[in-house]
Amino acid sequence: MDLLKRRAALDAAMQARGDWPERSPWLREAVAALPRDRFAPERLWRWDGHAYVPVDRQADPDGWNGELYAGPDAAAVTQVSGGLPSSSLSAQGVVVGMLDSLRLEPGHRVWDVGGGQGWNAALAAWRAGPGRVVSTEIDPDLAAFARERLAAAGLEVETLTADATTAAPGGGRFDRVIATYAVEQVPWTWIEAAGPGGRIVYPWGRLGHVALTVAADGRSASGWVQGLGQFMADRTAAVPPVAGAGGYRAVRGEGPADAQRPVGRDLAPLESDWDLRFALRVAVPDAVVFTGRDEDGVSAWVHDGVAAWAMFSATGTGGSVLFQGGGRRIGEELMLAWERWEEHGRPDPYEYGITVTPERQFAWLNSPDGGPRWVLSQAAPAASR
Repeated sequence: MDLLKRRAALDAAMQARGDWPERSPWLREAVAALPRDRFAPERLWRWDGHAYVPVDRQADPDGWNGELYAGPDAAAVTQVSGGLPSSSLSAQGVVVGMLDSLRLEPGHRVWDVGGGQGWNAALAAWRAGPGRVVSTEIDPDLAAFARERLAAAGLEVETLTADATTAAPGGGRFDRVIATYAVEQVPWTWIEAAGPGGRIVYPWGRLGHVALTVAADGRSASGWVQGLGQFMADRTAAVPPVAGAGGYRAVRGEGPADAQRPVGRDLAPLESDWDLRFALRVAVPDAVVFTGRDEDGVSAWVHDGVAAWAMFSATGTGGSVLFQGGGRRIGEELMLAWERWEEHGRPDPYEYGITVTPERQFAWLNSPDGGPRWVLSQAAPAASR
């Protein structure tokens, strides 16, 4: 299928699902004017079940088109480092959802954080206007690529190679800040850059994106979870724990369990209930969880990337046996968080939000001023400059 048909098919799929936001009709026009293929490199990467393999546009044009336009929720991997994805063109549905959450208007000054290939900056510039978007990217090769593609599209966007966690470009003030990679903690630099009334949209914890509004006094920012999706991690942060069996084995080691007990709960929801998975991520943010199913049911393996581990081994009778080690009882923490989630009425991710101050950051349920909350950071995320 050629590119024109691929573009039309993806547009139609988003229309059928209601993904084109009524609040921001400009987004559909911008995507049509600046399609994602104009910002994709000649080589993409596909997971073949064992490793990421290259898909070159010249050698396999249909495969390349397919990777790029696989669906509203499909990202296209554009860079692989050490066998793992290190950059991508985000899924079109996610890009549109985040820009809708930004509430971008003509004339707004925008800081695009983690510019990647430049597509996000291009769409923002289409709306904000010439010279209103500054994009920063820590990878100099990606920044150069984005700069070239933005210029080829006739867009006036300043594209810089810079670390966005330390200072805003030019020390300037922006009406809107949008990040395209996941952070565990929001750099205070972003709050300062947006200033009172400014809006910041960013992926939190590689699970979904949040929209914060800076308070009138500039000393805090708060807002709700806006959408779900998985994102590339912050390259300046500590390397996240390895997911899957490999990460679990590295933490688990060969020693015996410190404790074990029966668990009467069926673990099947851990496999498919993303409301539950999100709630557990909020309550136990360093827990890496993966599941597997056999004739006995769903089992689960958990670790914190350091020393603590837990294994829930399905028994075939609707329950499991919990084995734990590493000092910390991370399995018990997960079970307690699950119980609390049920007590709160099984809330979905859109009932959560985040507040950021210079001293701490916390997630909350239903309201930032009352009700359940979970501390994400007690220290200032970045020095005020």
